[in-house]
Amino acid sequence: QVQLVESGGGLAQAGGSLRLSCAASGRTFSSYAMGWFRQAPGKEREFVAAISVSGGGTYYADFVKGRFTISRDNAKNTVDLQMNSLKPEDTAVYSCAARELAPFSDRHVAYTGRSDYHHWGQGIQVTVSS
Repeated sequence: QVQLVESGGGLAQAGGSLRLSCAASGRTFSSYAMGWFRQAPGKEREFVAAISVSGGGTYYADFVKGRFTISRDNAKNTVDLQMNSLKPEDTAVYSCAARELAPFSDRHVAYTGRSDYHHWGQGIQVTVSS
């Protein structure tokens, strides 16, 4: 079973940037599709960004398109979320998630649903001040 640990959260000003990183351990990272989700106080967890096993497929929520970039480094077992042009409404707990790819599945698919993922990190706080 893969273990996921997020880092890089904290406080940023509106218009600023933060880079989140998720380190995976325990299983073959290159077999996992990865995603980032967030949950603001009083709201449900929502999809932010996803990247395929191959790294060639990415998908973003409309509210982060053009501002956030997801990437992965299979040699380091990490997936990052570069967040630029931050807004106060980006304030939330951000969690990374992993989905083990079934044999013969498409390695270029990025998954966007919460139920698509089998493993979750504990989450990290991101606070954006106005």
